[in-house]
Amino acid sequence: MSHFCFQLACYFHSKYKSGHSSTYKKNGKSADIHYGTGAISGFFSQDYVNVGDLVVKDQEFIEATKEPSITFLVAKFDGILGLGFQEISVGKAVPVWYNMVNQGLVKEPVFSFWFNRNADEDEGGEIVFGGVDPKHYKGEHTYVPVTQKGYWQFDMGDVFIDGKTTGICGSGCAAIADSGTSLLAGPTGIIAEVNHAIGATGVVSQECKAVVAQYGETIIEMLLAKDQPQKICSQIGLCTFDGSRGVSMTIESVVNENSQEVAGSLHDAMCSTCEMAVIWMQNQLKQNATLERILNYANELCERLPSPMGESAVDCGSLSTMPNVSFTIGGKVFDLSPEQYVLKVGEGEAAQCISGFTALDVPPPRGPLWILGDVFMGRFHTVFDYGNLRVGFAEAA
Repeated sequence: MSHFCFQLACYFHSKYKSGHSSTYKKNGKSADIHYGTGAISGFFSQDYVNVGDLVVKDQEFIEATKEPSITFLVAKFDGILGLGFQEISVGKAVPVWYNMVNQGLVKEPVFSFWFNRNADEDEGGEIVFGGVDPKHYKGEHTYVPVTQKGYWQFDMGDVFIDGKTTGICGSGCAAIADSGTSLLAGPTGIIAEVNHAIGATGVVSQECKAVVAQYGETIIEMLLAKDQPQKICSQIGLCTFDGSRGVSMTIESVVNENSQEVAGSLHDAMCSTCEMAVIWMQNQLKQNATLERILNYANELCERLPSPMGESAVDCGSLSTMPNVSFTIGGKVFDLSPEQYVLKVGEGEAAQCISGFTALDVPPPRGPLWILGDVFMGRFHTVFDYGNLRVGFAEAA
């Protein structure tokens, strides 16, 4: 073979050696994948792949020759087993799960996940290919149909903090269940509300504070006048009138022709900040908060915005006073308690606690998009029903 892995990460992991395999078939087509926190490049090969006791024949996969990321350097895993749909497969390669089904290796076209949240036990969890393990869930699963093949995407309903609506998903939001995401990701505005409610740290946004100071009272007046919330930011000039990220006349006047790219990013930021403020203020109005309280609340959120894909610390001693955070799926409310959404690292006085919620803004038309990662799947046993194109959740046991 003329291909070698020169990245440092390669030396810390077990490696596939095609020359030792009698069933290897050369492909050689190049491949690149960009993940949320890393990337790899390499080339396709074909071989038999063992998954537990199953032998999947003639499976295409990528041999990684470059892993230029700290993610793969420190990771304990040696590779990634993609279980999404072929629609997002690199080079439209047939995923290993498809081949398990097509080669008759599983009893039914279903796979399921259980994560063991007891850190004192040796078994970290279980994935069942071809069915579910009844020992690992209670009651019945609530199923929702897959709405878009790619990731396992479905429609999610309202999100609640301590039983009170956040408003963002009252009319429905897109969500995916993803075991490859450690935390639970959602739109910045709502994650800011969640992290504020649980006392998590954040970053101060002067831009956000400026929007609240300059336009806060106007936004509240427009909400009280029953103006459509989704049009308020365009009506005050911070977004374009079609609802997309747009032009603030205030900013546009100070940006010259040679700074269009910078202007575009500033316009986007001002627009998204305004849209967040509208949601925050709308929710406070529903709770009959005073004008002063609404503006103060918005300012507090501006001082605790979550860093995208960053970690927000919380006080380990405050778990008993933190609220439940709940998600509506298939008409049922799924609750996460503080003990379930806070990640504790270490023991005793040296212990640190991290919010399980992180910010990720996916723009329309695909977004807002929520990612229900391991924080959610650890609480709820998850079934991926390929045969019926649906996802199911039940209380984990």
